[in-house]
Amino acid sequence: MPSYPEKFTGLMVDGPESWSTFHKRQYTPKKLEDHDVDICIEACGVCGSDVHTITNGWGPATFPLIPGHEIIGTVTAVGSSVTTLKPGDRAGVGAQIWACLDCEQCKSANENYCPHQVDTYGARYPDGTLSQGGYASHIRAHEYFAFPIPEALPSAVAAPMLCAGLTTFSPLKRNGIGPGSKVAVVGLGGLGHFAVMWIKALGASAYVISHSPQKKQDALDLGAVEFIDSTQPDWATPWKLKFDMVLSCADIVAGFDMAAYLGTLKVHGKFWSVGLPDGALPEISPMTLAANGAFVGGSHLGNRQECLEMLQLAAEKGVKTWVQEIQVGEEGCKEAVERVKRNDVRYRFALVGFDKVFGDA
Repeated sequence: MPSYPEKFTGLMVDGPESWSTFHKRQYTPKKLEDHDVDICIEACGVCGSDVHTITNGWGPATFPLIPGHEIIGTVTAVGSSVTTLKPGDRAGVGAQIWACLDCEQCKSANENYCPHQVDTYGARYPDGTLSQGGYASHIRAHEYFAFPIPEALPSAVAAPMLCAGLTTFSPLKRNGIGPGSKVAVVGLGGLGHFAVMWIKALGASAYVISHSPQKKQDALDLGAVEFIDSTQPDWATPWKLKFDMVLSCADIVAGFDMAAYLGTLKVHGKFWSVGLPDGALPEISPMTLAANGAFVGGSHLGNRQECLEMLQLAAEKGVKTWVQEIQVGEEGCKEAVERVKRNDVRYRFALVGFDKVFGDA
């Protein structure tokens, strides 16, 4: 089935040495297949993953590359077998754009762990096409990874939920967090601010552990019960064996005292990492784990059902991203990624005004 336009236009980075210099260029997307949808983009969140990727912080990326995987827009074309969306619908795409949907993982609602998965940008489809992201006029995605957006959520608010939001919501759901649960969130940034709001929305109690005492009021305004300043000597002592879960959203792990964090967990509590810093977590002594039977784990994004539930919860509970809007374009993208790199954001950016740069589809 043909789609319009045949070529998309995006803002590309040529390599890590010029990681914040963007060039507006056309590119040819993968062929529109039976279960694909085309979305004309109106908002795209700026994720820390974008910076890690275009700087090669996570290893060599493939360039030229269009980042962006927190995408909201209007469906403009659909493949012949699409049943979940129709032209004119508002829809979003997160950090995963394709999976085989046939393996054991996919068939058990774990498509976010599919060994054949395709990331929204910088990954190869089975036909060899390189996926390109949402700093662009359009995105083409499999319908399973395109989500209807509730009317109550403005596009710039909803966009960051599709990566940062889902990344923090999924582990809370999968670990049964709800009324009576106590969860400590490590790091109050783009991920952490979502974590606090989800914990509260799920009826649990959120605590923020941070080395940035100036963020205390923000933590409380987001819904945290208490702010714990990890720069204080012996900060963890009063919190020994207190938390059901410690959700680490930290992007910096230098000087991270794992023993202190693990010691705040209840017996068989879980330390769960969703932050993906360039460096490795510090070493953990087996004796540290034995002291309270702590578990250490992590997760990648979430599944379709969790994303739909998260968006509905946000609409019903009034969860709103703390978002700052930036006009998309070469200069706007440059400003956004450079500010994310130096942690000058409170707490997410969304690129907007796509029609001014790319025109109407």
